[in-house]
This record gives sequence, structure tokens and C-alpha cells, in this order.
Amino acid sequence: MGGLKEVLLEAMANETAFTIPIFGGIGISQSVVVSWLIMAVLMAVTLLLTHKLKVRDPGKVQIALECAVNFLNNFAHNNIGKHWRPFAPYLGTVALYIGFSNIIAIFGLTPPTKDVSVTAALAAMSLCVIYGAQFRYRGLVGGMKEFASPVWILAPINLMEVAVRPLALCMRLFGNILGAFIIMELIKYLMPVGVPAVASIYFDLFDGLIQMAVFVFLTAIFTGEGIKEEE
Repeated sequence: MGGLKEVLLEAMANETAFTIPIFGGIGISQSVVVSWLIMAVLMAVTLLLTHKLKVRDPGKVQIALECAVNFLNNFAHNNIGKHWRPFAPYLGTVALYIGFSNIIAIFGLTPPTKDVSVTAALAAMSLCVIYGAQFRYRGLVGGMKEFASPVWILAPINLMEVAVRPLALCMRLFGNILGAFIIMELIKYLMPVGVPAVASIYFDLFDGLIQMAVFVFLTAIFTGEGIKEEE
């Protein structure tokens, strides 16, 4: 059991990949390095797939991309409302980053989303989008009135949601990805042949994509709630 405990503690640790030798040394964690790698790959793939877009006679790749964009736009419109357009790019970008971050363990890399600082940053970004939209489209007074909706007595509870919503987004994503990562490490330790490959289909791929969808869906729902009276 001691060996298993050491394996789990080592797997859960967010080790420093390298240190930048300035200001006494700035440690760069593995989660940051993997995030950079994911962003670089996404940017490269985006440039590769979009550098030859055509107005007439689009190819199969362009048609597939247009279908994906159309799906994203419909999703944003249905969950946010008539002001959906500025939020669709953010939701799509976050979906791609979280999706790749969650499933990257398949390629032998550590998922950035098992680091609570990464999920906290994502939740903080969504918090800015949610309440930024509320005040942007309803104004300062209208945005403040939303905290007293539907009756003023609920204002303390609504104000608590400012902290509860990002905490829920952060911990749900972090907890599920960390839990799946730990289970996969246990399986690899106890049954290193055959079983990890099968289990990875669920814990790394399916569960990772589900958590991505939940995060993006909740962000869209919370954003739409803040500006719903603008409909």
C-alpha cells in the first residue's frame, strides 16, 4: 500500500517543469506548459484549416467547420438570447481548450484541468463574462436590480451566487478531472496491461468531454439569466 500511496501522491502533484531565472526564480508548472502546448496546437490547426476558405465550392473540411460554427451559434442563441453573438467565440474557445485539456491524458500528458489554479482561472473568466454581460446590457442600475430579483428579500442569496457560481464551475471541473485521473492511476498501478486502455475511453475521453460540455453549458445559462429581461 505504501507504493500505491507514493504513486498517487506523485500523480496528484503539480510539479514544476522549469524555472525562469529572474526575480529569484519563477517556477513554471507542468499544467502551464501543457496549456501552452494545447494553445499552440489549436492555433496551428486553426490556421491550417482556415487559410483557404472559399465563398463558392467549399471543400468538405470547410463544410464541416461551417456546421460546427453553426451549431455553436445556435447553442449560444438558444441559451443566451438575442445578444448571443459576442459570447459565441468565447464559449467555443473555452470548449476547445477544456476539451483538449481533459482528454490529453490519452497522449500521456498531465491534464491541466486537474490543477485547481487552472480551473479557478477558467471560472474567474466565466464570472467576468456572466456579470459583465449583466451590467453591459442592463446598465448599472438594472444590473444591481437583478440581485433583488424576483423579490428584494432574496438579495442576500443572489449576492452569494457571485461567489457560489464560479466556485461551482471551478470545483466541479477540477473534482471530476482529478477524480478520473486518480482512478486511471490506480488502474495502471493494479492492472497495467489491457485494462487501462479500455478504462481510458470512459475516464479520459467520455468523462472529459462531458465535463467540458457541462462547464460551457452552465456558463451560457448563467450569462443568459443575467440579461433575460432584455428579450
